[in-house]
Amino acid sequence: MKQFLLIIGSRMLQLVIMVLVLSLITFLLMKITPGDPIRTMLKVDDMAATKADEEQLMQEYKFDRPILEQYGEWVIGVLQLDLGESLISKRPVLDLILEKLPATLSLSIGGLVVLFIIAVPMGMLGAIYEGRWPDYLSRWTALTGASIPSFWLGLMLIYVFSLQLNLLPVMGKATLAHFILPSVTLGVAMAPLYIRLLRERLIATLQSSYIEAAKARGLRKNRIIFSHALRGSLIPLVTMFGLSIGSLLGGVTVIEILFSWPGMGELIVNAVMERDYPVIQGYILIIGFLVVLSNLVVDFMYIIINPQLNNGKESM
Repeated sequence: MKQFLLIIGSRMLQLVIMVLVLSLITFLLMKITPGDPIRTMLKVDDMAATKADEEQLMQEYKFDRPILEQYGEWVIGVLQLDLGESLISKRPVLDLILEKLPATLSLSIGGLVVLFIIAVPMGMLGAIYEGRWPDYLSRWTALTGASIPSFWLGLMLIYVFSLQLNLLPVMGKATLAHFILPSVTLGVAMAPLYIRLLRERLIATLQSSYIEAAKARGLRKNRIIFSHALRGSLIPLVTMFGLSIGSLLGGVTVIEILFSWPGMGELIVNAVMERDYPVIQGYILIIGFLVVLSNLVVDFMYIIINPQLNNGKESM
């Protein structure tokens, strides 16, 4: 238990450090990125914008102050859960993000459900029936899925299930039916890596000495596979899941745009097009925080899958 608490404490410290570093990098990148948010706010071209108008907005949004001073004020605001105000909509950035975040998280969870529905059975079939037709089917599924871009897959699903069969809607999130196509697109796009990883790990586990010992004790095959082999093989998948959180949250933006899903994808695309720097900074900070927090959750999942880690018998 002591070792477990130390690990969690170190992860919490990493969370704080990573968020601070991310906030500094994000802030500096917004300052050196090409584009002028002041002129975007004025909605006029270079010839029509007056110097007085620009200076007034520069002072109003404190853009005329030194960068480190601006950063310090922004960090103080972040610590008070104030991410600033959108330059375009004039609304608090945190309010804008909190409006869109639930839709993005729900779609991400839906994609993960589809991912594991596909990856776990296909990976297990490939390992249990190694060298036979279920194994070939598993490897073919992984290869085919890895070869298809997510946006193309989404377009094909729209064409088949919405335009041809008229079974599922394309845009929005009004009903559960709107949830199906984007979730399937996201889950199928991520599944191939997990199928291959689980198959390879499960094959190695089934050939290990402790599985042979379990067979010698006369344990049933199903119990050996599900209670011993599969449980040990899930640890690399948990590791990969922690590493792919960033890719998931990044990939969901493409899916949201494709299916007109009202999540954070639309928010960040509009912010980039309009040079709405406070929204971009807030978005990157929130996504970075979620990624680091997800890796902390992964550490807890290690303990659930393998309680020996809590006793210090194995290391993370």
